[in-house]
Amino acid sequence: MILKKFLRKKNSADILKPDLIIVGLGNPEPHYARTRHNAGWWLIDLLAEKHGIEVGRAHSTTRLGVGIIGEYTVALAKPRTHVNGSGTAVRYLLARFRTTQDRLLIVYDETALPPGKLRLRPKGSAAGHNGIKSIIETLGNQDFARLRIGVGRPPPGGDMIGWVLGEMSAQDQELVDEAIVRAADSILYLMDDGVDVAMNKVN
Repeated sequence: MILKKFLRKKNSADILKPDLIIVGLGNPEPHYARTRHNAGWWLIDLLAEKHGIEVGRAHSTTRLGVGIIGEYTVALAKPRTHVNGSGTAVRYLLARFRTTQDRLLIVYDETALPPGKLRLRPKGSAAGHNGIKSIIETLGNQDFARLRIGVGRPPPGGDMIGWVLGEMSAQDQELVDEAIVRAADSILYLMDDGVDVAMNKVN
């Protein structure tokens, strides 16, 4: 089962072996920083600030930081591969920590959800998201947990690429910022209770 309840406590000997690797999808260039496609990065930034975890350049594919949330060791990752190449960064992270995808949580924008809505799931298809498609192709399956952050749909006839690479209105941004705070608070639910229980609190 994906992300069963975390039971073991950490000690100094395994402090760098993460219980959970949280990967926020986004594009690395500064001009993409506030675009809808970078919603996953916003959660990583908030978690890093809230828990004092420095996320720096660790590899050509990934910005990475390892720290403690509650009683758990967590890796925070921001791929530098662009959204469409996210699978490359995930492959690097699993190899670096010598772990498996049941310790993954992928966070990304979702146009099928209204701005500010959250959806936590233990697995699922790409549903048109190229970052998730890249990860599924890399892993060979879709059995990894994901947290989707609603950013809303473009107006009828609107261009989807232009939408996800565009910035939100002030009203929508406020809703998404509030959701990011809720998402940050939900990480402990996930690690304490597992994804199936945490879904009832997050969704």
